[in-house]
Amino acid sequence: MKRTVAIGIQDFTKIKERNAFYVDKTLFIKEWWESGDDVTMITRPRRFGKTLTMSMVEQFFSVTCSESTDLFENMQIWQDERFRQLHGTYPVISLTFSDIKETNYTSAWKKIRAVIADQYNKYYFLTEGSLLNENEKRYFDLIASSAEEYEVTLSLRRLSEFLFRYYGKKVIILLDEYDTPMQEAYLEDYWDELTAFVRSLFNASFKSNPYLEKAIMTGITRVSKESIFSDLNNLKVITTTSDEYASSFGFTEKEVFSALDEYGLSDQRENVKKWYDGFTFGQIKDIYNPWSILNFLDTGKLGAYWANTSSNSLAGKLIRESGKKIKEDFELLMKGGQIRTEIDEQIVYNQLDTSESAIWSLLLAGGYLKVADTEFNERTGRTCCCLELTNKEVHVMFNGIIHEWFADYDCGYNDFIRALFADDLKAMNIYMNRVAMATISFFDSGNRSSAESEPERFYHGFVLGLLVELGDRYIITSNRESGFGRYDVVMEPREHSNPAFIFEFKVRDGEEEADLSETVKSALRQIEDKKYASDLTARGIPEERIRKYGFAFQGKRVLIGR
Repeated sequence: MKRTVAIGIQDFTKIKERNAFYVDKTLFIKEWWESGDDVTMITRPRRFGKTLTMSMVEQFFSVTCSESTDLFENMQIWQDERFRQLHGTYPVISLTFSDIKETNYTSAWKKIRAVIADQYNKYYFLTEGSLLNENEKRYFDLIASSAEEYEVTLSLRRLSEFLFRYYGKKVIILLDEYDTPMQEAYLEDYWDELTAFVRSLFNASFKSNPYLEKAIMTGITRVSKESIFSDLNNLKVITTTSDEYASSFGFTEKEVFSALDEYGLSDQRENVKKWYDGFTFGQIKDIYNPWSILNFLDTGKLGAYWANTSSNSLAGKLIRESGKKIKEDFELLMKGGQIRTEIDEQIVYNQLDTSESAIWSLLLAGGYLKVADTEFNERTGRTCCCLELTNKEVHVMFNGIIHEWFADYDCGYNDFIRALFADDLKAMNIYMNRVAMATISFFDSGNRSSAESEPERFYHGFVLGLLVELGDRYIITSNRESGFGRYDVVMEPREHSNPAFIFEFKVRDGEEEADLSETVKSALRQIEDKKYASDLTARGIPEERIRKYGFAFQGKRVLIGR
């Protein structure tokens, strides 16, 4: 009898009590405990079982769960007598920063205080009797109401001490999604304030805490050590390239195929692999994202489940506001190609506006990209990776993001496409001016803007839109030279009964061209002089079915002619 598929349950106890579908990952406990590391930070993409793993660790070690041996009796960890003796023997402080997505610093640190206050409330019984003095008892109430920033930074260490006094054992601290507030601080521009606060909190909790036995932190990214981990020389960092715990998060192909067999979906192996495979942790390849697998087992239908679970605003922002090279590379990725770049697994958020490597590194850590090949650069000390989109699900997600860029700004993009196929030059000009006005502003990062770069920002957004709207009907190729002398787009129909298109983009030369109409003529001459149509005719497309358009730019004004 197949097990119930429980969607969205991240509590280990609930999954076991309901006999829901679960892949046994309990040997993570053994590997982590025997590692001997004081503080372990593990990064994995979102929805890869980090929260469920933290719940499992809490349920296994916490003294408050000492009676729940039935949860683990049929699990792999229970086969080891040494670990049966460890079950339910440690005080555990378990927190998550997953909901700390505030728009300003004050709200963020107060939300962190509230999360810590929940742990104080859980152990409020410590205030009974004479274990704590009166000042310490008042501290419990202070954390829940009016503690200042400096008092909050010491709160986890102080709670560790109180628990040590009561149980006579050092504590285990579990912190899930530690980097969620860091990402929000970057997006909302209060990075420096939050990192100073978090650095003090982490130092007191994980470094100078004499009552700490072991700790785990999980997140999506490895935030630069200089930002918040500068004092934590006892921190063991596990990233997606590390061999430790490689099979503990996500499903291996063997586990996925076994699940498909259980639910009578064995004939879908190839489709499931195309949609959801592609992740690599350490030396283990063919890791599947578990969220989408669970949803597929539940519905039997393929879809972008993982990609749609939470906001992808940061990924979209990085691509939309990036410079020329990033957008060129992203166009290549969207067409199924690969890019080669250096990768640094220590994410420096304040470099995301200026560093191409930082952007690709973050997208790789987030699971949007996968490594096809690697090469260590001895000169720089960094790893150069050949990257591609992770799988079909990610491609579908980015298609949706690009579509929303245009839909949200109501810039007439689809109207332009319709006018293009109707060869309605007047309507094309009307709509393209609306598109250019909206797109140039929308794709402006604010850091690289200039009058000269406006057509470039429009061009890249325009090509990405073509890839999304017409990629199923046309093979879209974009070729560029440096500067603004040549912007060229060729649209080859997948069905040769449809027309082909050649677009040439030019910025008006004020010294040589009297007006935009002269620039249009220059663009059209370039199409002919450089024989851009030759590749299309060589592929069997008749010359009369090739439409050629010149796009002339002056600031945000556009003129199209043929």
